[in-house]
Amino acid sequence: MALIKAVKGISPVFGENCFLAENSTIVGDVVMGNDCSVWFNAVVRGDVNSIRIGNKVNIQDGAVLHCTYEKTQVHLGNNVSIGHNAIVHGCTIHDNVLVGMGAIVMDNVEICSNTIIAAGAVVLEGTKVASGSIYAGVPAKKVKNINQELINGEIDRIANNYLMYSSWFKE
Repeated sequence: MALIKAVKGISPVFGENCFLAENSTIVGDVVMGNDCSVWFNAVVRGDVNSIRIGNKVNIQDGAVLHCTYEKTQVHLGNNVSIGHNAIVHGCTIHDNVLVGMGAIVMDNVEICSNTIIAAGAVVLEGTKVASGSIYAGVPAKKVKNINQELINGEIDRIANNYLMYSSWFKE
């Protein structure tokens, strides 16, 4: 069973058909939609501010979601994949986004829909990531536009795969 803790009397709320790995941690003011998954060693800390997660979101192994006290919140749209060991801190990520492995997304970042943040990228505080883009590097910059093939072949494929993977653990 995942570590699920109330903070200051506020407990996480989960939608239907969510998978929470046994050693994942979800605390405080977290509201998660349907068909989500939080994987091994991932941490979702809604202790200092709120975290809102849409439907069909996967938070992969070792990822961390957190906020800045009284300043920032985390908002994730639908069909979002947060890659292994990524850090998502006090930002807004819209629908159909892939945040690659080991990427860091800082406070007050807005990542618009249909976007990929490359593995290892660092998206600096206050950056607005354009819809339909791939951002990479340190600091992250737009490297190209995304086409429908990449949206279907990467963003949708990974989100759908994680929904399938989570079903394996419910048998």
